[in-house]
Amino acid sequence: MKPFGQYIIDFSNFIWGTPLLILLLGGGIFFLIYSRLTPFRYIKHAVHILMGRYDDPNEPGYISHYQALSTALSGTVGMGNVSGVAVAITTGGPGAIFWMWISALLGVATKYFTCSLAVMYRGKDSAGNVQGGPMYFITEGLGQRWKPMAIFFSLVGMIGVLPMFQSNQLTQVIRDVILVPNGVQTGFNTDLVTGLILSLIVSIVIFGGIKRIGKVAGKLVPFMVVLYVLAVLYIIFSQPEQILPGFRTIFADAFSGNALLGGALGSLIVEGVRRASFSNEAGIGTAPMAHGAAKTNEPIREGLVAMLGPIVDTLIICTMTALALIMTGVWVDPESDGISLTVNAFDQAMPGAGPYILILCVSVFAITSMFAFPYYGAKCFGFVFGARYQFIYSIILVIAISIGAVGTLKVVLSIFDSAYALMAFPTMISAILLSPKVVKETKKYFARYHHNKSIKIRKTA
Repeated sequence: MKPFGQYIIDFSNFIWGTPLLILLLGGGIFFLIYSRLTPFRYIKHAVHILMGRYDDPNEPGYISHYQALSTALSGTVGMGNVSGVAVAITTGGPGAIFWMWISALLGVATKYFTCSLAVMYRGKDSAGNVQGGPMYFITEGLGQRWKPMAIFFSLVGMIGVLPMFQSNQLTQVIRDVILVPNGVQTGFNTDLVTGLILSLIVSIVIFGGIKRIGKVAGKLVPFMVVLYVLAVLYIIFSQPEQILPGFRTIFADAFSGNALLGGALGSLIVEGVRRASFSNEAGIGTAPMAHGAAKTNEPIREGLVAMLGPIVDTLIICTMTALALIMTGVWVDPESDGISLTVNAFDQAMPGAGPYILILCVSVFAITSMFAFPYYGAKCFGFVFGARYQFIYSIILVIAISIGAVGTLKVVLSIFDSAYALMAFPTMISAILLSPKVVKETKKYFARYHHNKSIKIRKTA
């Protein structure tokens, strides 16, 4: 299996090349300019939508704006923020975080367009249920002749949303923090048992469908964010004198003379964009499937809500994780990778209790991600094979959780890097082609918004 694993790693490195970077970063710049910075100009309005001020239970869809964002965040605010940041720093150095920021800023505009399209061009599956996502806005927006691209997205999407990375890293932290310190001999069998237990937990939730996922994610996501943020803030502010040096390290490494002279800057940018995509998935196409299920007749509102994802996920949470790893100095340890690096940071900053706090955070991160991913995968499976057979994918996913628990980190991560890259091509290409439709709808929406706002002001006066 080693040669096969190396082939997966090599393919992942190949597919994350210049064409994909141009598509993701160039596409984000295009969306930002073409929209005239609309996503950034209406962040306050987006928060008001998220708070439920515009919710209407009679509008089509299945879940509220808040539940849609929570479901999307449960698939992105997770191991990408804990392990993904650690992988980025150990692979590309602290400077990779700067390129994660750039990717996230552009990702705000990308999500605005892709998730607006998810509502603009909702379709129906073979069972007659209203659905949204790249495969539907490709076929409904571009026409049936583009269906092969929609099918391609769905096929690679089934692989990209298998939560093997989450189960792999959760298994690793359970092994490192609980089993090994207590003298338990670990290996394939203990990893498999952990994977089977995770499979059972996930099965209980995912077979309840999107409504149950939305409710569970809506309750757990705020909890997991607050818990993790408080823990990392404690690490950061326990040595405040290291905060500014930590940021300086990120900026200095992002444009270091050594990187420029050695030709490593390109690799650094690639690593930052890869990890940002894994963290907030802007341009990949999974979030539009969750936002496409929102109860709304206003596509632009859902795009505004969706764009908050990269801000929360990458610009805030990933940055905090990076500072914790840099300030504690654990990032220079060549023996640690993935979640183990973050465990070391928590253990150094909070001896004894730190690793157990992290395992609690990671458990919520990983499990809520596992709740969201089956919904995405089942939609992809249903698009290709028919909605009546979606349960088959859920079964496959549950099995994959156990497989991920016993796999190696590099191979498992490369599988999803490859799948995400392949998903990005149809998502970004179709979104760019349909972008004039989004801009047209944007102008209509904000014309109504400003008109209604002026009426309220006149009434108040």
